[in-house]
Amino acid sequence: MMRGPQAGRSATDYVAKVHSSWGDPPEWIVALAEACTRTSQSIVAKQLNYSSATVSQLLSNAYRGDLGRLEEMVRGALLSETIPCPALGELPRNACLDWQAKPYAVTSSLRTQMYRACRDNCPFSRISGTHPKGEDA
Repeated sequence: MMRGPQAGRSATDYVAKVHSSWGDPPEWIVALAEACTRTSQSIVAKQLNYSSATVSQLLSNAYRGDLGRLEEMVRGALLSETIPCPALGELPRNACLDWQAKPYAVTSSLRTQMYRACRDNCPFSRISGTHPKGEDA
C-alpha cells in the first residue's frame, strides 16, 4: 500500500496551482512551480534563500514584496541565467544579489573587492545610491 507522495516528489501539482492563481503566469513563475513539483516547496525556498511561506505566496500570486528581486533569484538559481559581473566575470543572477546583500567585512580581499564593485556604479546593482556611469548623484 502506497501512502503519501512518491519518494523525492511533492504531492502537490504546483504548476496547476500557479495556472489557477496567475492565469497566464510568466515563465519564471512556471519554472518555480515545476521545481517545487519535482522536489518540494521547502527545498526550492532554501535554494532561493527565501522562506517557504514566501514561495507559497508567490505561487498563489499573493506576494506583495519585491517581485523583481525574486524573479532575479529564480532566474539565477533555477533557470541558470547569468550576468557579466565587472569584478568576477559571468555570475549567476542570484549570486550577484547575494554579493550585494553582504555587509562590508575585511575577512578576505575578495569580500572587500566585491563590496566595492557592487557599490561602484555596477550596472546590475540594486543598491540604492549607485548610479550608472555618467549620471549625476
